[in-house]
Amino acid sequence: MAVKIVEMQSPASHRRPTPIAHYENFPVASWLCPSALRAPVAAIYHFARCADDMADEGDAPPEQRLRDLHDYREQLRLASDAGMPEWDPRWGTLFADLQEAIRAHRLPVAPLQALLDAFVQDVQARRDASRYASEADLLDYCGRSANPIGRLLLHLYRVSDPQLLQRSDAICTALQLINFWQDLGQDIARGRHYLPQDACRDFGVDLQDLLALRQTPAITLLLADCAERARQRMLAGAALVHRIPGRAGWELRLVVQGGLRILDKMQARRFDTLLQRPRLRWWDTPLLLWRALRM
Repeated sequence: MAVKIVEMQSPASHRRPTPIAHYENFPVASWLCPSALRAPVAAIYHFARCADDMADEGDAPPEQRLRDLHDYREQLRLASDAGMPEWDPRWGTLFADLQEAIRAHRLPVAPLQALLDAFVQDVQARRDASRYASEADLLDYCGRSANPIGRLLLHLYRVSDPQLLQRSDAICTALQLINFWQDLGQDIARGRHYLPQDACRDFGVDLQDLLALRQTPAITLLLADCAERARQRMLAGAALVHRIPGRAGWELRLVVQGGLRILDKMQARRFDTLLQRPRLRWWDTPLLLWRALRM
């Protein structure tokens, strides 16, 4: 599950890049994105979205998912070469579009490979019913599943200052964590566990309550702590919005405020995300715009 980047169209499956709707909290390739960068941003998004669907959606067995991701990685290798390969028809024009973005903008390939590493890790963790032992382990995963997206976007905006890259990492990790706590009940029902084991022990959370989707006081306290940690990470990176020029900077403001608004909704519902999923609605837009203006 890569970091989810307002609703938009994305590939329905790894067989064809025909778009379907995915609910997403955070805009990508929106009207705020500079027009010259919409194509490469869309190419990055579709690459990540399609691989994420391959890892998470449908009923394919784990070994088939891993084989598909291996083939997908090979297509990425070809896209990073100078030649004009014959693309695997399973993914339509996705890799041709990505190759054009890599060539035109000198996109680094390592962050794209890191995303695939995260998707492979997702499949293996679900197959083995494994859990994250500590927050450090979870943050290490976020370093592959979320942070590469921010770094790729900063590359497009020609931002390379190490301090700004760290702020981007803080925002992207916060978005990923918010998505985990927002989707907690849905993820557990699908065999995905992101609450660190040591935090569960510290708060006295019973695994059986989680598996049964029972919202106990211990789980509520743990989620309140997790949400506050995500909020602090988001705020630690928020100054980045003042260093991204033009419309892109305003889009980032809305991304940050969208994540913080989800945390507000979680808190208002006493962190009952085992039972229901907080979502951004159209009527949240005026508040998000007001908060973005005040950053």
